[in-house]
Order: sequence, then C-alpha cells, then structure tokens
Amino acid sequence: MVNKTVASLDAAVAGIADGSTIMIGGFGPAGQPAALIDALIAQGARDLTVINNNAGNGEVGLAALLKARRVRKIVCSFPRQVDSWVFDALYRAGEIELEVSPQGNLAERIRAAGAGIGAFFTPTGHGTLLAEGKETRLIGGRPQVLEYALPADYALIKAHRGDRLGNLVYRKAARNFCPIMATAAKCTIAQVGELVEVGALDPEVIATPGIFVRRVVAVRERAA
Repeated sequence: MVNKTVASLDAAVAGIADGSTIMIGGFGPAGQPAALIDALIAQGARDLTVINNNAGNGEVGLAALLKARRVRKIVCSFPRQVDSWVFDALYRAGEIELEVSPQGNLAERIRAAGAGIGAFFTPTGHGTLLAEGKETRLIGGRPQVLEYALPADYALIKAHRGDRLGNLVYRKAARNFCPIMATAAKCTIAQVGELVEVGALDPEVIATPGIFVRRVVAVRERAA
C-alpha cells in the first residue's frame, strides 16, 4: 500500500543535505510551510539556495532560516519590504547572495523545470539590469530575453488537506507557488493541515496530484 505520510516533522526533512537547493512555497506568510522551515532549522542543513517569492517576513518562517545563517543564496522576485529586515541586514553585510527574477519569470522558470523545458524567451526584463549578460533575440518584432528553467532538490510546501497518496488541496491564496514548485523538485515535502482518507478529496479540486509528492506530514492548523 502506498503511504507517503511520515510520523514527524523531523522525519519529513530528514536527509536534506548541506548545499541543497530548496523551493519554499508561500506568498509572504500565505501558504508558507512554517512548521517545515522550523524543522529544517533544527535539522541543521546549511549553505542552502532558497527559491521563494520574497525574502522573509519579520523573524519567523523563512526569515528565521535566514537569521540562522543557513542560506547562502536566495532567488526571489520581491526581496525588500517593510518587515524584511533580516534579509536586508544580511545582504548589506555581504553575507547572502541575491538573484532577482521578475515574478512572472520566476513562476515560469519553476513551471518550465517541472515541464521538462530547459529555457524560454520572454520580453520581461529586456533593457534592464536583469537582462545583462543574457542572450536576447528579436521574436515577432519584439526583443526577448532567454531565461533558464529553475529546478530544485527539494520543495517545502503547505496544503490545506492531503491524503496518504500525496494528493493535495490548497486553501484560497495559500495555493500560490506550491503546485508548480511541487512539479519542479526532486523531492516534494508537503505540510498538510488535515490528513484525510483516500477518496475523500474531490478529484476536481486536487491541485497537486500525489505523483509529484514524496512525503506528507500532518500539522494541525490554528483556527481562523
């Protein structure tokens, strides 16, 4: 019987090695797998490359991982905001590398990795510092920039409900980057608020099929 559930958060993040590339779902705090991130901090992996939409909020979740000096490089679309002081301090001190990717490009680079597409051309970023050193072509009369797919070793994502096969359902905007990240990583680890029996999820609302998920851990969500 296929059963992808693990008994603890420690088991969920076991084996993540130093130097791994890790995608972390979430749009700011929405959909961020905070419990998995805390377990990763306790696990001790360092020298990580993190792919996320932003660069952490306050001093929890992703920001806590940065504060623990576990991240060598971050790839994101929105590194600075009012509560991103942990990243800001590290970057100004030269203690973390940053690769900025426009949000649509970031999403498409992740999706391309999951679809087996090596690279694609896009007009976004042409004529800016973000296009420096990149191949450009004139396509349809419009300058386009070559962007490469963005795969990862692991994806840490959060879902509202899941089953032992790894099928996942998300709650509203918490869905954000999670489905495409699940397809683009060698090992996707899902934190779910509720673990249900196989067949309890409506197939029409399953956003991430279990084939893309390697491990599932149940973490009870706080009441709204």
